[in-house]
Amino acid sequence: MHQRKGKKILIYFFLLFIVGSINNISLSNLKLKKINYININGLGENDNAILLQEIKNLNLDNIFSINKNEIVNQMNANSLVENYNIFKRYPSSIDININKTKFLARINNNGKIFLVGSNGKLIENNFSSNQLPFIFGNPNIYKFLEFKKTIDQSKISYDEIKNLYFFSSQRWDLELKNNIIIKLSKNYTKESLNLALEFLYSDGFRDVTIIDARIKNQIILND
Repeated sequence: MHQRKGKKILIYFFLLFIVGSINNISLSNLKLKKINYININGLGENDNAILLQEIKNLNLDNIFSINKNEIVNQMNANSLVENYNIFKRYPSSIDININKTKFLARINNNGKIFLVGSNGKLIENNFSSNQLPFIFGNPNIYKFLEFKKTIDQSKISYDEIKNLYFFSSQRWDLELKNNIIIKLSKNYTKESLNLALEFLYSDGFRDVTIIDARIKNQIILND
């Protein structure tokens, strides 16, 4: 009886040894497979190439030992990236699919002109951007993005806007491409914009240069 149990135990140890040896051989072979292809989609050709080199500089060894946080940090540091997905393709490839940020406006930051991205980041002005509205003043970028949502929810097309003016009192003015200026309330921005647009798009008003909607439920027109 004891001899049978002893034989069974020896057989179990033998099988474990064989399976462990096979697994070790397999893992050893897998570790030898270096990452040989990184595919980046979504940015322009030149910007894809720059980002690819930055990721290669992370000295990625193989697909099983990748520190994903390093790639994530690299992606988050790129001002052109809105969002992205990273896919591992075994045994030795990585796909990175990117949604590029949208350029919303231009702004002067410490004497240099930048683009404002929909991702809330400032982007070096290396792109054709003269048609984008210019932001005067010094708003927090997220204040601008919040105001942009208000504009998008209104009747006006963002393409009609030439300039945006932000004041230290935390309110906005809009200058349209037809040179009409809309002065908006600090506390009732959405309501004052909608009221101003009712007058702007009505048939009874012509040759108006300033629509002042700073006072709640009141419009002052200047020609």
